[in-house]
Amino acid sequence: MSRRARLAAAVLLALAGAPAVAAAAPIPPAVLVATARGEARVPVRLDRTGAPVLAAAPLAAALAGSLTLTDGWAELSVASRSFRFLLDGPIFALDGQLYPLSATASVMRDSVFVPYQFVAEVLPRAAERLEYDPLTGRLSDRTSRAVAVTAGWKPMPLETGTAAGDGDGPEPAAARAGIARPTAAPTGKLRPGHLVTIDPGHGGVDPGNPGEFFPRGVREKDVTLQVSLLLRDALRARGVAVRMTRTTDTLIALGDRGGYCTARCDLFVSIHVNSLPKRPGYTAVRGFETYFLAEAKTEDAARVARMENEAVRFEATKELPAATGGLDFILKDLQLNEHLRESAQVAELVQGHLGKVHNGPDKGVKQAGFMVLTTARRPAVLVELGYSTNPQDARVMSEPASQRRLAAALADAIVAYLGDYERRTGVAADSAGTVPASAATPKPKEGR
Repeated sequence: MSRRARLAAAVLLALAGAPAVAAAAPIPPAVLVATARGEARVPVRLDRTGAPVLAAAPLAAALAGSLTLTDGWAELSVASRSFRFLLDGPIFALDGQLYPLSATASVMRDSVFVPYQFVAEVLPRAAERLEYDPLTGRLSDRTSRAVAVTAGWKPMPLETGTAAGDGDGPEPAAARAGIARPTAAPTGKLRPGHLVTIDPGHGGVDPGNPGEFFPRGVREKDVTLQVSLLLRDALRARGVAVRMTRTTDTLIALGDRGGYCTARCDLFVSIHVNSLPKRPGYTAVRGFETYFLAEAKTEDAARVARMENEAVRFEATKELPAATGGLDFILKDLQLNEHLRESAQVAELVQGHLGKVHNGPDKGVKQAGFMVLTTARRPAVLVELGYSTNPQDARVMSEPASQRRLAAALADAIVAYLGDYERRTGVAADSAGTVPASAATPKPKEGR
């Protein structure tokens, strides 16, 4: 196993079950960063939830690193590693794998803050040259003191330890070196009983966007239904049961769609087509992107959510049922059940697999407040397959052969997620494709 893969496995082991370093000593008022360039103090403060955090910019400066912000993510590059934090979400990405955090990265007064846990637990394990003393609050660069890189804590190879859900099986795809996203399909068979809900966007009196470059008479609702039906068939061929919100040209209320993904459903996937209003150069914009439920971080993400949410005007009630609650309530519920992290994982997989068959640019994983996702009580994503206002994207989405490739890529991403979920939760099919009843992980009751 490569050094990069061992480090990724070590971080997974640490965050999955290792004792918390921060819990062994009081939180210091500041972290002292000691390198060959000198020493710098980075104050520790409390965020809005009372969790200890540090400003990312001075931490990056002290470690001769960098900090960048893109589409709701903050990327902190230090010690030759790049960590991507989901702003206002308790997760970060390293080497294509998502990991949980005890607190969230956030922006306060135009400054990015990262959890103290990142310095106390993550950095010393992900960057071998760094070590942290929780008793003194000192983060040191070993190379500046001529200390051997192998001194102190060593990352545990995956073959000699067991991460949560890994067992004695093959190395997880996300722990392999050199991948941008975890795109490999799971090894072996999925356990029986998986159920995925597929939601073809729009329908009936709601045509979706008109499809400026689609063939004559074809609109968004037609493309989403065709790709969704192909996705259904592709998943069934892979042993996954599917529930459709619609199989014909009919209107399903936005507030009702998520309800098709009940307690025994593993995942909710809504299929859509993007578009832009007429403006200079609008037909040149193309690409695919995947969303999960959170507050929009960019104006473009907010625009896409507004466009898709406008479908409520075709419904008789023209509003969501009161039982859905506000977005803040839904987000809190999702975070408590770790659905936010799972949804982000699915979104990353979808983007990685679509990138293999879509010739447009990968516009990345984004977040926004889509009504159709608020009522799903399981991990849920919304996929924008491309822009109907772009001739190349329109061709990708409307040609039958291309539709089959898109559906197959989506199916591969979903199966990869289900297989990874089995490994992380310790549930895997045996050689006959069955799972002992005692080994199955019960799902929480539906929160509807």
